Amino acid sequence: MRHNASMPFPQTIVYVIKSVADPTRYYTGLTSNLAVRLDAHNAGRVPHTSDGKPWIIDVIVEFSDERRAVAFEKYLKSGSGGAFARRHLR
Repeated sequence: MRHNASMPFPQTIVYVIKSVADPTRYYTGLTSNLAVRLDAHNAGRVPHTSDGKPWIIDVIVEFSDERRAVAFEKYLKSGSGGAFARRHLR
């Protein structure tokens, strides 16, 4: 399949947000629309982050392959991935 320059690649974003209320607290997620997802976190519509509002974006990694994005998010949420994130992303 050829890529048409006028049509951007679909993107899947792995993101890490940081709580302004508790700067030691982070959340890792996956989305195709970061602005909408961040609004959901800050509006309290995401149970895992509803008590840490407000949230700010700390890290963004974009993937054109959703499968790899899902694998990376899963890795960052694992024990060794969490250690990697603490050493290199925070």
